[in-house]
Amino acid sequence: MEMNQYLSMFIDESRDHLQAINEHMLSLESNPEDISIVQNIFRSAHTLKGMSATMGFEDIASLTHEMENVLDLVRNHKLKMDSFIFDCLFKSTDSLETMVEDIIQGGTGKADVSDIVAALKSIVSGDYLKGAAGGSAKPADGQDETKAELDEFQLSIVQQSIEAGIPVFWIEVTVRQDCVLKAARAYMVFNVLEQNGEVIKASPSVEDIEQEKFGESFAVYYISQIDHDQLHKQISSVSEIDKVELVVLNQEKLAERMLPAARAAQKEVAAAAAVVTSEPPKAEVKKPPAAQAGAPVANRTIRVDIERLDFLMNLFSELLIDRVRLEQLASEIRKNELTETVEHMARVSSDLQNIVLKLRMVPVDTVFNRFPRMIRDVAKTLDKKVDLIITGAETELDRTVVDEIGDPLVHLLRNAVDHGLEPTSERIALGKPETGTIHLRAYHSGNHVFIEIEDNGRGINRDKVLGKAIQNGVVTQEQAARMTDKEVYMLLFASGFSTADKISDISGRGVGLDVVKTKIESLGGEVHVDSEFGKGSKWSVQLPLTLSIISAMLIRLHGEKYAIPLSSIVETAAIRPEQVRIVHGNQMVDYRNSVIPLIPLAKLFDFPQGEDESEADIQIVVIRKGEKMAALVVNEFIGQQEIVLKTLGKYLTNLFAVSGATILGDGQVALIIDTNALIK
Repeated sequence: MEMNQYLSMFIDESRDHLQAINEHMLSLESNPEDISIVQNIFRSAHTLKGMSATMGFEDIASLTHEMENVLDLVRNHKLKMDSFIFDCLFKSTDSLETMVEDIIQGGTGKADVSDIVAALKSIVSGDYLKGAAGGSAKPADGQDETKAELDEFQLSIVQQSIEAGIPVFWIEVTVRQDCVLKAARAYMVFNVLEQNGEVIKASPSVEDIEQEKFGESFAVYYISQIDHDQLHKQISSVSEIDKVELVVLNQEKLAERMLPAARAAQKEVAAAAAVVTSEPPKAEVKKPPAAQAGAPVANRTIRVDIERLDFLMNLFSELLIDRVRLEQLASEIRKNELTETVEHMARVSSDLQNIVLKLRMVPVDTVFNRFPRMIRDVAKTLDKKVDLIITGAETELDRTVVDEIGDPLVHLLRNAVDHGLEPTSERIALGKPETGTIHLRAYHSGNHVFIEIEDNGRGINRDKVLGKAIQNGVVTQEQAARMTDKEVYMLLFASGFSTADKISDISGRGVGLDVVKTKIESLGGEVHVDSEFGKGSKWSVQLPLTLSIISAMLIRLHGEKYAIPLSSIVETAAIRPEQVRIVHGNQMVDYRNSVIPLIPLAKLFDFPQGEDESEADIQIVVIRKGEKMAALVVNEFIGQQEIVLKTLGKYLTNLFAVSGATILGDGQVALIIDTNALIK
């Protein structure tokens, strides 16, 4: 059977199932007793196993088979979920995603999953519990009792010490067979060790050693800067000690001394490189009900090459221009048959237009849905408690923008957890809730989508940012004295700029925010940051919808036609000149129990002054950007119309308050006003 024709379907459905597993795992972590969630995870893993086996991807099939075995025990109440099982299943899902990504890139989907498979098998057999018990029981595979098993916390300390170049020793001490007071000799050995370093783990446990519940030997993991020979000599000097075996550990030797389940944990901890908190962060995700389903919907969907959609959009754009021209001609000729036909064509083309637009639009939820899992992992790595609250996930964006926006948002969210939110102990000392909150929200404004990431952490220290900028030569002392808060915050986007005191794998290398800004600007968007020191920060990303067709209000300014996107308009009105106020040199107008700025578009676009119209009513368009509003002064309203959005080409770029142009039915060109640029 020819498999290539099914490969695209396999990739798409695998992504759906892996996303479903991730979402259900996060739900299960909050409700570990809910067997219905386990059933959903089991079904996704089972389907993925069948598909991968059919396609010949054996490594994916074998890993999902072992996941099935664990999940089957849980759903039949033979096994209870714990942190080790959760971590193994999450790690398994990550490996599956890596293998599917390899297939997408043209690879074979093969990977070394032996460690994860061994960890899953140890869960099924129950062997993993023996390691967690502390090592006093003899391991099932017959290893020596002194092969001390490390838990995640201890393993992370050992890993970090090895990476930092601090010596880590594995020491096995054997007392003489005729020793009378073994516990006393062990106590003397521990006394020597504690004077020169730190004992990380003892096997058997310290309590068992104190009660002489060990044979002739015991072992420890030990961290110290002391010389190898000197340490050996000091331990050997304790009376009635028969033998001291001392090994300086590196990553390979550490792995050799651990059980298979622990080796899987070692890889996980090495990736995290930090202390793991036992309480997972919560994530409240608001999404449409349909997004909760884990089952594939291939029988109700068809996947279309995006280039075909681009071609369809361009054809329809041309059709729309002709439709507007026909409507104009029909109104001039005034023949009933022609008018009726054109009106019917207008209704049909309007319905067609809505469908064409929706074909390219996808909800940002397709990007947002991976963030709860990411926040969980980063929070565990940093030992922080985080609530991620997502709103507006149903907001739709053009497919090409959605595909590109994921990485910049990952940078900003990781930055918010790492730099924005304080450690738990610091939050408690400041009187803040120990669980930090990050709001991720999306909403439409005009022909743009805004995505905001807001945290209730420490905020941005203006003085620290300026000090670093002056030190790096980004700004001078004189320039710094004149900068506003927003200008200072934008310095964070300078290439290589970082205020981190400590470089981490999460963020702080100074290579994140400049990449974010570059990427968003390449999509025709902007990024801004606002902050209040001690209260938190808000990062705002503005992205174009990149729609070819939008609804707009056509207006006239001194004979020239302009289009204002209808989605940013609150209402139109006429006001008397005496209603205009002057506040700090700026024109303002009363609007529904508030005062909003009045922006004369003619003056803004440098039109020559016309005749004095001080006695006439002033025509205004009230526009909105988020919660802020303003009133634009225009000469005349022409009416609402569907327009085709065209770019101005590569030579006319970065024009203030102009987002593009459109060709009207009579062949004239009208500029499209970017209302978001007019409200700061």
